[in-house]
Amino acid sequence: MPHEPIPVSPGTHAELTHTVTDADTAAAVGSGDLPVLGTPRLLALAEAATVRALVGLVGADRTSVGTRVALEHLLATPVGGTVTVRAEVVYVDGRLVRFSIVAEDAARRLVGQGEVTRVIVDRERFLKRVPRD
Repeated sequence: MPHEPIPVSPGTHAELTHTVTDADTAAAVGSGDLPVLGTPRLLALAEAATVRALVGLVGADRTSVGTRVALEHLLATPVGGTVTVRAEVVYVDGRLVRFSIVAEDAARRLVGQGEVTRVIVDRERFLKRVPRD
């Protein structure tokens, strides 16, 4: 049974602000050895912002999954610093939703930018297709 189209259009957006902790550092997540925000954590924040933008729009029986990421991490953020990540829908094609990502520090300097693509999926059908060992 086909789903109704998702009510997502370019301009739909969300943001989140995060204070960097020791657990977020490159040293802690294995992406380097410096005590600054690690790129994998910046990516996780970017994805979290895209998920937040879709909350309440896809229906209880559907969710979104990340399928493609392009991210530039441009400025280091120390422990205690804050990063605000904004995700904005820039393209929708059926179940595919592409987001522009902008991350800034408290001084509004560009920390990172990029693009995240998500696809809307039926929860149950998706999980049935996950390979089992």
